[in-house]
Amino acid sequence: MGLQDIDLRGESSAAPPVVWALLADSSTWPSWTPIEGYEQVRPSGPDGTGEVRTFRTGRHRVREEIIESTPPTRLTYTLLGGLALRDYRAQIDVEPRPAGGSRLRWHTTFRPKVAGSGWLYRRALEQATRAFVDGLIRAAEAKAAIRALEGQHGAGPNTAAT
Repeated sequence: MGLQDIDLRGESSAAPPVVWALLADSSTWPSWTPIEGYEQVRPSGPDGTGEVRTFRTGRHRVREEIIESTPPTRLTYTLLGGLALRDYRAQIDVEPRPAGGSRLRWHTTFRPKVAGSGWLYRRALEQATRAFVDGLIRAAEAKAAIRALEGQHGAGPNTAAT
């Protein structure tokens, strides 16, 4: 069955390390995506790879494994279960923009297990991935704005007033 391809992009005013901090921490995904729940099945190794995670949205659960982690530029994961797909691979690239901020590319490929279902999965996953990209951008920009405000005031919440 034919390989399906989703390739979505976005830009953020937040620097790559800010975007990466959210992207690389699977526990944050429910705060910036439509995902409702996260469970770590196996922690990542020292290089950031090997984490097996389960995400829940409604009655659907998917299990994924992070197979590549190159901070702060690339995260790649594969689907282990939960959808009638095979050869599912998502690669998220974060790169600096020349004028500041970040460019994001979320590229996913997969093959449907059921003949004729590729277009349906592609449509649903494209909508979900757009929500992921847009949510990551909003969350990173909010995080960067908070950091900037804390920097302007010269104090974080744990700093005593003089």
